[in-house]
Amino acid sequence: MTFALAGFDLDAFIAATLAEDLGDGGDITSAAVIPADALFTGVMDSRDAVTVAGLPIAAAFFRALDPDVEIEMLVEDGQQVAAGTELMRLRGKARAMLTAERSALNTVQHLTGIATLTRSYVDAIIGTGATLLDTRKTIPGLRRLEKYATRMGGAANHRMGLWDAAMIKDNHVAVAGSVGEAARRAVSAGIANIIVEVDRVDQIEPALEAGATHLLLDNMDPPTLRGAVTLVGGRVPTEASGGVRLDTIHAIAQTGVTYVSVGRLTQSAPAADVGLDFAHV
Repeated sequence: MTFALAGFDLDAFIAATLAEDLGDGGDITSAAVIPADALFTGVMDSRDAVTVAGLPIAAAFFRALDPDVEIEMLVEDGQQVAAGTELMRLRGKARAMLTAERSALNTVQHLTGIATLTRSYVDAIIGTGATLLDTRKTIPGLRRLEKYATRMGGAANHRMGLWDAAMIKDNHVAVAGSVGEAARRAVSAGIANIIVEVDRVDQIEPALEAGATHLLLDNMDPPTLRGAVTLVGGRVPTEASGGVRLDTIHAIAQTGVTYVSVGRLTQSAPAADVGLDFAHV
């Protein structure tokens, strides 16, 4: 299975991650304890019910240290599985497998944790018509991977970075002087996609009149959101954001907003419990 992700260099990620773990001395435990010709047959499984993400990357870690490793993928990324499900079987050089184990598991645990949390939020808004978005609240250096994981969980990617849309937030407004002035400056700069954050209903018309193409309705309660959506009247997409939790997202999504964005998906997702165990054959 080949893993390709736009803007992400898998080989560089694998090399840097292994280099961090190996340091200058290498895997001294495996070198001391495991015979050079020993083979390892293992099974990667999930100890909890999860939505899987990162398996092809895990496989790449093992192949980087043993190109001849035999790997059988038992599930696919994006698949929801029950606790105790076997995810991958592998057979290869024992030293290589044990050296790559932690890097492979760290990646799968982190990405699967994000995908699993994302899926719970997606499930919570089924039937509302709203789409779940992720945010830029990602670990530095891992944005492409973490946003891949939210997609595996069923969310849509929002801005990948500062370059793909203007996002006028409260600090931009404070410096520019007003919501309308900030939006007008973005229009004058020739920016096509202009997202304007508003935290009061009276900012909506000035933002739209100045050229906003998307409104981010920040920290508004459901009644206020409903009124804001009515005022916008479908002229631009609307996005509810700010402090959205699993227990509040359904009511927020029912207000008629186009999107709900949740920073917790990447900022607060717990790692999934995934392990790799020796398999007796």
